[in-house]
Amino acid sequence: MAATTAVGAGTAAVVAGRYAARPALRPRPGGPLPDAEELVVHAVGAHTVTLTRGVTTEYPGAYGLIAPGLHAVVGPVEESAEAPADCVVRRLERVTHGALEPGARVRLTPQVHAGNPRDALGLGHADVEVPGELGPLPAWFVPGDRGTWVITVHGLGATREHPMVVMPFLHRMRLPVLDIGYRGDPGAPPLPEGVSHFGASEWRDLDAAIRYAVRYGARRIVLHGWSTGATMALIAALDSALAPRVAGVVLDSPVLDWQAFVRACAAHRGTPAPLIPLAARAAEGSTGLEADSLISATDPSRLTGPVLLVHGPDDTLAPWARSRELVARRPDLIHLRAVRHAPHAAMWNAGPAAYEEALRRFLTPLM
Repeated sequence: MAATTAVGAGTAAVVAGRYAARPALRPRPGGPLPDAEELVVHAVGAHTVTLTRGVTTEYPGAYGLIAPGLHAVVGPVEESAEAPADCVVRRLERVTHGALEPGARVRLTPQVHAGNPRDALGLGHADVEVPGELGPLPAWFVPGDRGTWVITVHGLGATREHPMVVMPFLHRMRLPVLDIGYRGDPGAPPLPEGVSHFGASEWRDLDAAIRYAVRYGARRIVLHGWSTGATMALIAALDSALAPRVAGVVLDSPVLDWQAFVRACAAHRGTPAPLIPLAARAAEGSTGLEADSLISATDPSRLTGPVLLVHGPDDTLAPWARSRELVARRPDLIHLRAVRHAPHAAMWNAGPAAYEEALRRFLTPLM
């Protein structure tokens, strides 16, 4: 009887661990990040929306506002607007699709644009396919007349729509942009075994994009990644056979410690503290990754080109401390831009002008 009870408890622990790890292992493309609070819409005006006051609702900048069938864009907090103590009023920039109405339950997302570069931004683009090791990968190509291409790669739970936040800036810089989808994305091959590897295997799809860019005329390449896409960018800059073509790398909120990332995702899901270690154990079993896999794979001692790392201490998913350690190991090549009051992968959102100025200074010598 005791043995049966022990087996049952062990099985329950495994199931609990898998459930807690699910947001990190099986992210839903275009869905809310695990740290996104559910907010209630209390009122909608011509140019304002009143939301439940929360940790993120007072953050500066611009964000997407999403719910099933809804995408809107909100701007900064309207400090002079009157609102109940438990509410925040933000500027309502636009409703992209759906109906934004009082009572709706919504979440903030760094993904500001919806659609494609032409419809969302008025930028001409081509829908292209990048030959990947698992099959064709969908991508948008926005042309420019410089020889340096920027390859953008989104991260956890996002889609190709997220990197559109920097496309207008890159277009003004006359830089060609290749914005790729990769395994697990809509229109791309599925994830093997159905689980994310936090960039440890997905980077090979980015490597395929580098080969595509070189084949079609790129003389130099800058990789720009967010979240697990930033992890992919750093690994590709170190391990790609075409790494000498990579002139620079931009890392936004990189995931460098996958176990800490899984634990954070589980905690945001409301997993009881005693069960959180089981989430990391379940992820290890599902992915085959060792505890220090990403730390080893992103060893900066092998870097040969410059890196702009944009991250901040308010990121509750990807540890800020790991980014600081990365910089400390290669201060000659890695420049850290610290951004406060921004959640995971939302460094642009917190201050678009400052972010783009940092990009301009970084990219100008590489063009």
